[in-house]
Amino acid sequence: MQALDLLLNRVSVGRLLEPAPDAAQRELLFRAALRAPDHGQLRPWRFLTVEGEARVRLGELFAAALAAGNPEVKPEALDKARAMPLRAPLLVVVIARLSDHPKVPQQEQLLAAGSAAHGILLAAHAQGLGAMWRTGELSYHPQVMAGLGLSASERIVGFLYLGSVEGERRVPQALEPADFVAAWQG
Repeated sequence: MQALDLLLNRVSVGRLLEPAPDAAQRELLFRAALRAPDHGQLRPWRFLTVEGEARVRLGELFAAALAAGNPEVKPEALDKARAMPLRAPLLVVVIARLSDHPKVPQQEQLLAAGSAAHGILLAAHAQGLGAMWRTGELSYHPQVMAGLGLSASERIVGFLYLGSVEGERRVPQALEPADFVAAWQG
């Protein structure tokens, strides 16, 4: 796949099936992530893979977090939370490892981890895989972060859902750069 074709046509794919990316594909996904812009070469990221029965356990963690402190939560909402990780055969949790640094603010470190996540999405598309970056309130829930083993200085950047594309890949909406770009005149 040509680089510009990849950049211009990558889309999120929400309907994902088995098989999950194999070992060789995963190696490329993570190698692409490690090429993210990284001021100070801090490598402010780490990744967790979740597959198989671990997806069920992640769903239980989501449901428990949703129910925590919320006695009014509906059973349907808990069932939906349990099912979320089952939407793809592989999830990659992208985690930003934030540190105090004299030249690299934590915001830049968070952006670097986000760029690493984007690298995974691009590498997935280049290999014919489907991928979707998901967040939502549970990404920021302390119980979810603790259950995934995050330290106090770490943040979830997103859950990347990866698998084989079900059906046809959609064509991205054409956007006009001129709608988003302006020259600053000073």
